[in-house]
Amino acid sequence: MDIVLFGLVALAVFALWSTVKIVPQGYNYTVENFGRYTRTLSPGLWILVPVMERVGHRINMKEQVIDIPSQDIITKDNAMVRVNGVTFFQVLSAAKSAYEVDRLEFSIVNLTMTNIRTVMGSMDLDQLLSNRDQINAQLLNVVDAATESWGVKVTRIEIKDIEPPRDLVDSMARQMKAEREKRAQILEAEGSREAAILEADGEKKAVVLEAEGRKEAAFKDAEARERQAEAEANATRMVSDAISAGNIQAINYFVANNYVKALEKLATAPNQKVLMMPLEASAVIGSIAGLGAIAKEAFGDGEDGQGKRSSVPRV
Repeated sequence: MDIVLFGLVALAVFALWSTVKIVPQGYNYTVENFGRYTRTLSPGLWILVPVMERVGHRINMKEQVIDIPSQDIITKDNAMVRVNGVTFFQVLSAAKSAYEVDRLEFSIVNLTMTNIRTVMGSMDLDQLLSNRDQINAQLLNVVDAATESWGVKVTRIEIKDIEPPRDLVDSMARQMKAEREKRAQILEAEGSREAAILEADGEKKAVVLEAEGRKEAAFKDAEARERQAEAEANATRMVSDAISAGNIQAINYFVANNYVKALEKLATAPNQKVLMMPLEASAVIGSIAGLGAIAKEAFGDGEDGQGKRSSVPRV
């Protein structure tokens, strides 16, 4: 009897202890009554009805991450690429995640893989390599809507690696190199064109400035010649007036000045090798005096008012 009593006491203690459940933080437990879901236990201390109730599933309510295995995908332009990624999700309803779907993580992985093939298979290779954010957003919208009935919130889907075949990578590298060389040649051609334009503009401005300089110099030369002609005309008029007035010294000066200039031109002529001329100053003065006398006779002024002849310098 003592043994039976001890066994009954031990069985009662075990049954009582089995009804006490401690739910840790970050988890929810589902309670089943004879195999039927009745309620969900949140974190804390709970006591179940002996024999009738038991814990059905222990659900992790924290955000979790699942690796999406690599798979081969054929793009819209028939390029074969290998893709993998990760999915972040969080259970919002323990009851739905436990009883609406079997093998929750496996289901999420397969759902994500099929949608990756669908979304990325509708794009060209260039779009896959340059629009990862767009791909992630499309996958997130589709997978999150599909898992809503499971009591799951898919928070993020990230494509980790997109691996084209080796030969395709090499051809892409050659294409990029050709594009860079093309851009470099275009930039070089544009630089040469700009340089030629600037050089032509500078030459144009130089020609304009040179023409303006020649124009200004021509104006200055014309003005100088005009003034010189005016001066010569004035000098000639003054000499003519002096000669008309009977001033023999004026014509002597005029003839001597022209005589000296003629001798200067003869002496500086490039084709003149031998020049015969009176070298003594007395001969030059004598010639000038002779010319003065001839001019005086031509004007008819042989004698002045007192019957005397004007003196002509002689040497």
